[in-house]
Amino acid sequence: MPATLRPIRRALLSVSDKSGLVELAQFLAERKVALLSTGGSAQALRQAGLSVTDVSDHTGFPEIMDGRVKTLHPKIHGGLLARRDLPEHAAAQEAHGIADIDLLVVNLYPFEATVAKGADRDTIIENIDIGGPAMIRAAAKNHDFVTVIVDPADYEELRKEFTTHNGAACLDFRRRMARKAYARTAAYDTAISTWMAREEGEPFPERVTIAGARQSLLRYGENPHQRAAFYVTDGERPGLATARQLQGKELSYNNLNDTDAAFELVAEFEAPTIAIIKHANPCGVASAPGLAQAYERALACDPVSAFGGIIAANRPLDGGTAERIGKLFSEVIIAPSFTPDALAVLGTKKNLRLLETGGMPDPAADGLTFRSLAGGFLAQDRDGAHTSAGDLKVVTRRAPSEREIADLLFAFTIAKHVKSNAIVYVKAGATVGIGAGQMSRVDSSRIAAWKAAEAARAAGDSQSWAKGSVVASDAFFPFADGLLAAAEAGATAVIQPGGSMRDDEVIKAADEAGLAMVFTGTRHFRH
Repeated sequence: MPATLRPIRRALLSVSDKSGLVELAQFLAERKVALLSTGGSAQALRQAGLSVTDVSDHTGFPEIMDGRVKTLHPKIHGGLLARRDLPEHAAAQEAHGIADIDLLVVNLYPFEATVAKGADRDTIIENIDIGGPAMIRAAAKNHDFVTVIVDPADYEELRKEFTTHNGAACLDFRRRMARKAYARTAAYDTAISTWMAREEGEPFPERVTIAGARQSLLRYGENPHQRAAFYVTDGERPGLATARQLQGKELSYNNLNDTDAAFELVAEFEAPTIAIIKHANPCGVASAPGLAQAYERALACDPVSAFGGIIAANRPLDGGTAERIGKLFSEVIIAPSFTPDALAVLGTKKNLRLLETGGMPDPAADGLTFRSLAGGFLAQDRDGAHTSAGDLKVVTRRAPSEREIADLLFAFTIAKHVKSNAIVYVKAGATVGIGAGQMSRVDSSRIAAWKAAEAARAAGDSQSWAKGSVVASDAFFPFADGLLAAAEAGATAVIQPGGSMRDDEVIKAADEAGLAMVFTGTRHFRH
């Protein structure tokens, strides 16, 4: 047998997730592999009629402390760590009765799932695996001689490997499985340290690790010369991590980025809401009594930019709305669910990607967001700030009407999801003009006003939709020019954080223009 092949004669199987365990053990037993096991795994194998040796019988030492100590023994770790090419290791094994363990099949106590279920602290602590990670790390370190499997998804490949090499595993396979093993223990420790930091109320501990499970390899990144993949770090927050793709082409890097932006935006609203996103910026958002009306109003804001965009809904997508959406070329539609009628309508568009998330994310939920820098990364709280009518401070002579207040709050919520500098014009619960990502706020204001005029022209209306609208700014106006541009466009009320050294000048300009203006005290930069 070539030196790179290592025979598998004895296997230790100790798993929490028992899917596929019996079938794997049967395969090994039929090929004369001796089986060691522990606790529930051993019981499951015996019930299947397999001959298995308990670890406690193998070590001569009983499981103690409610099973906390069972595999932490030299006969286990010596069998995993012994180098088969060193005489002194073989001598130590002979002296202490330590047999080789050639294959380790372990998956860990379900710590992450226990936390996700909301278990009490004692239960969570008891689901921190000790022996499992120790054995995995030992076997992975000694992968020159030992095969380690930590994922039931790899059982079939192990069987193929065993069959191909007549009861052995090749070095490439052992190395790949060792890499996966260390990635699993690293992710496990990350989950534990993250939970402990949260329990302490420490959002930014001294050392942070990020663990993700690769969900898919992407054809490329933002551009064709960039490689990319999608990793899931939080499978509990409804959205892309939980989404099931019902139809359509493979999702791209840009699709995923834009779709996440769209879904997080519509999650902000209680009323039926549609958002249409292009390059991570909204080109139209509207709330209405029903999704169909919300879609028509969102589309009207910028029908040119909406072409080839992402559409998000915060309600199950119905057939009537699907018929309207189907008239426009879109890349992705994301919703908590789709009715059968909607699927029938959209099913004719084979390339259109449909993502069903099963729920809506909580926009106010705790969590960190990350951004990479050269040699490091930034971490911050998710922007979960919410502004209500009671938070508004009227700073002009004229106070906004109830209708204006409703639109101001709607506009300010959308501004939170527009790249800075952000200006959003809203009328009757729908955007009519959006200015995004400009280097000066006055330019964003002018662009948004121009967009409102273009939208009206496209709809056959001779008067700009900015007339009678309200305006939101994600940050303060450093000068009065941006506010005056909104006034010239026909806006009647403004919402902004305030806090500029020239607030008095801006307030005076608003009064002279007859605008109502409110300060929120909260800024929503999104770079």
